[in-house]
Amino acid sequence: MRRRPLGTTGLEVTPIGLGLAALGRPAYIDVGREDDLGDVRSTGVMERRCHDVLDAAFDAGIRYVDAARSYGLAERFLASWLAAHPEAARGITVGSKWGYTYVADWRLDADVHEVKDHSLAALRRQAPESLALLDGHLRLHQVHSATLESGILEDRVVLDELARLRDAHGLVIGMSVSGPRQAEVVRRALELGDAAPFRCVQATWNVLERSAGEALAEAHAEGWGVIVKEALANGRLTARGRPEIVTTLRGVGDRHGAAEDAVALAAVLAVPWADVVLSGAVTRAQLASNVVAASIELDDADLEALATLAIDPTPYWDARAALPWS
Repeated sequence: MRRRPLGTTGLEVTPIGLGLAALGRPAYIDVGREDDLGDVRSTGVMERRCHDVLDAAFDAGIRYVDAARSYGLAERFLASWLAAHPEAARGITVGSKWGYTYVADWRLDADVHEVKDHSLAALRRQAPESLALLDGHLRLHQVHSATLESGILEDRVVLDELARLRDAHGLVIGMSVSGPRQAEVVRRALELGDAAPFRCVQATWNVLERSAGEALAEAHAEGWGVIVKEALANGRLTARGRPEIVTTLRGVGDRHGAAEDAVALAAVLAVPWADVVLSGAVTRAQLASNVVAASIELDDADLEALATLAIDPTPYWDARAALPWS
């Protein structure tokens, strides 16, 4: 898989990256997780699984890995894999996020799994934790789910601290966005210009939820790196999705000899402003199917068929919010 620039950040990525949201903790909101992981999800079992998928990702040519403080033990699992693979570690770009804290205590049935906090105190606690765990490998440090409501884009003290971390540790500073107002958040951050340290954005864009597309194109035109998350809509854009979605994805996939998930990922790779799309695979088989996307060239007929799946953002995010942690 050929490397490409992450905007004008100076970092390099591959068209497909690996996100660790579903590998670093026992519970997440992916459809069919019980079938993928079974009942035994101790820290040791999950660490071995994470390492196995990281092995498969590296062998497939993936060179960007994305974690977060709130992804359970994802940073620790990634750190132990990097320590065991020093040659591989030198060629991988690592990103992580601060702003949510994992609070489920490794319980599947926890009432709350993560808590949001964009305060200066949270940043000063979590940034050193990520830097220490990832020990020289962290290159991209992102605000986790920046929103207009959290006030982080107006918090001069936090923005200044992010700039200090950038300068002190050679980090690229980015932000992830989520929810039906993603586009507004991206555009507000762009308006800040040099008053804010952001040079990268991670957002949800997929064949169901396209509302942030124009804003992401604007960010990319300004030199920002663009990372696309949840391209499979937490499993809804796989063979486990609703029948009408599966039928459309399968129709396109049959023309390319590819599964539904690869088609959904290929749709992201077809947009010119996306630098990297994240696989959220939790098994080698899922990873192998996902990376087929890099070899698919969708034509106009394919893209028109996939465009019929688009829905308004509010029902999309309402359905996502209703997914159970399992």
